[in-house]
Amino acid sequence: MSARKIEHVTKACAYVTRNGSELLVFEGPGHDGLQIPKGTVESGEVPREALYREVIEESGLATIEDLRHVVTDVWTRRESPPKRYVRNFYHATVHESRDSWTHTVTGDGAEQGVEFEFSWIELPAEDAFALDLDDYLHALSTGTDAQSAPRVAAD
Repeated sequence: MSARKIEHVTKACAYVTRNGSELLVFEGPGHDGLQIPKGTVESGEVPREALYREVIEESGLATIEDLRHVVTDVWTRRESPPKRYVRNFYHATVHESRDSWTHTVTGDGAEQGVEFEFSWIELPAEDAFALDLDDYLHALSTGTDAQSAPRVAAD
């Protein structure tokens, strides 16, 4: 009996807030629920670098501040064939006056050219997010790391 190879994909996920109480979100194609800027860490990148790139590509925001690592976990997308995501969550703040906007995704990934509708929601969030991306929102309100999560090496 042969062991199944489990694919691990490293991701960078951005909790971007403004005014200390609003979180940047969008509804993306192919998923039910809210999402946050996120994406795959490319070869030669560390998660922090990928986070900056993904925020720019997906939202158009060029300046984020006070970047802080929240937690790194391993999340199972599916059991068969096995696929796991090593998700690196960061919190950053931004000074953004727009309450909502549409941005066409840049870069060279599969979402290039797709339009995302961005807006802000009040924290704490009431609705569930797609892909369990809301797992660590509680860490934003407390200002502490999400200690209950299994940790793996971060950048």
